[in-house]
Amino acid sequence: MFQQVSESQITRAIVSEFAKWFQEYIVSDVIVVGGGPSGLTAARDLAGNGFKVLVIESNNYIGGGFWIGGYLMNTLTFRAPSQKMLDELKIPYKEVDDGLFVADGPNACSKLISSACDAGVKILNMTKFDDVVLRHNRVGGVVINWTPVSALPRAITCVDPVSLESKVVIDATGHDAWVCRSLEKRNLLTLKTFGPMDVATSEDLVVENTGEIFPGLFVCGMAVSTAYGIPRMGPTFGGMLLSGRKAAKLIEEKVFSTARRDATCCDSATARRVASQRVGITE
Repeated sequence: MFQQVSESQITRAIVSEFAKWFQEYIVSDVIVVGGGPSGLTAARDLAGNGFKVLVIESNNYIGGGFWIGGYLMNTLTFRAPSQKMLDELKIPYKEVDDGLFVADGPNACSKLISSACDAGVKILNMTKFDDVVLRHNRVGGVVINWTPVSALPRAITCVDPVSLESKVVIDATGHDAWVCRSLEKRNLLTLKTFGPMDVATSEDLVVENTGEIFPGLFVCGMAVSTAYGIPRMGPTFGGMLLSGRKAAKLIEEKVFSTARRDATCCDSATARRVASQRVGITE
């Protein structure tokens, strides 16, 4: 027999636990906007190294196109050397041509999501990016609202958003590049648009151009294509994973490495506090 509990106990458990962790993540080390493969990879790597990471996703699920691959056929393709990431995530795959690998979409996506959660990543679903927090010409967080608010008739959408602070924001919103677009609207960035498909060059260029596009804002995944006019890559996903990994590495090196050197022999919480002071955020 199942334990007897009331409906009110269940509701109270949901509300109290959500409120508890959400309040803790009002200030984070890194906010990743977009829960596709590049954003999840960056979040996983950073959280695994002791940083407080929040992923914001506008859908009621995370994973983006990593679930379904190309043409709704649930098969993902990867080009060497990205199969090394599949090995790390324990995703089964097979080689179908020289240096070309395939994996099952639901299996791969669920394992990446699980790995990110196991690393300590927190996720806000059905949460839409609305704007950036900008101080002293540096991105210092995001403005968010519930996704359904944007679908309401304009006459009844007077629902104010809320803000979350962070030391770094990652735009992993795919071809839309929503975070970068919010800066472009204010003439702080000039973006291009992604080019026609050219798999032979696209993945290398996406990874190569992954990085800080504006103080406090890093861009990874297909948002890189939109930002720099890089050809689209279609249903091959190695570049997504390696772009996310590069973004995480650059953030550690450029934003947190000095703090970690200063906090040698201290725990990660102390290191985060030092980093917070350096970029003007208090926890």
